[in-house]
Amino acid sequence: MRLITILGLIMVTATVTACGRGRLPPGDASVLTVDGSSSEERELNDPNRSTIWDIFGPDTSEQVTQVNRYLWAASLDVLNFLPIQEVDPFTGVIVTGYGTPPGGGRSYRATVHISDPALEARSLSVALQTSGGSPVSAATSRAVEDAILSRARQLRIADNKF
Repeated sequence: MRLITILGLIMVTATVTACGRGRLPPGDASVLTVDGSSSEERELNDPNRSTIWDIFGPDTSEQVTQVNRYLWAASLDVLNFLPIQEVDPFTGVIVTGYGTPPGGGRSYRATVHISDPALEARSLSVALQTSGGSPVSAATSRAVEDAILSRARQLRIADNKF
C-alpha cells in the first residue's frame, strides 16, 4: 500500500514538473521579435494555446453549423404539403408531421437534415416515413431530394438575376 502511495506521488510530481518545461528562466537569451517580445513569451501568451489545466475550466468552444439558405427554403417549399413540427436552422433540421401529397393517397412524414453550407447533394439528407411507420423506398426518397436540389438551384439562379 505504501509503495502505491509513493508511486502516485512520483507520477503527480512528474506531471506537474512536465507542465513547466519549455519556459526559459528569467534573463536567459532568446530571440526577440519586432515588437520586442521574445518568441517564447508570445508562445506562452498565445490565447489559442492549451494546457492540461484547460480541462478543468469552463467549456468555451462553440459549435457553429452553417446551413445553405437555398436548400433550407427549397426544403420548406417542396414539402409545403406537410405540417411543420420542428425547425432548427442552427442545426439544419426540419421535422414534419404526416401529410398527403397532392394527388396521392398515402400519408408521409419527413425529416430533412442540411449539414453543410454548400449547395450540393451531399449537404442534404431526407428521411421519409409512411403513416404505417415503415420507411419509403430509396427511389422515392431520392426523388424528393432531387426535387429539393432542383428547387434550390432555381432559387439561387433567381437570386443572382437581381
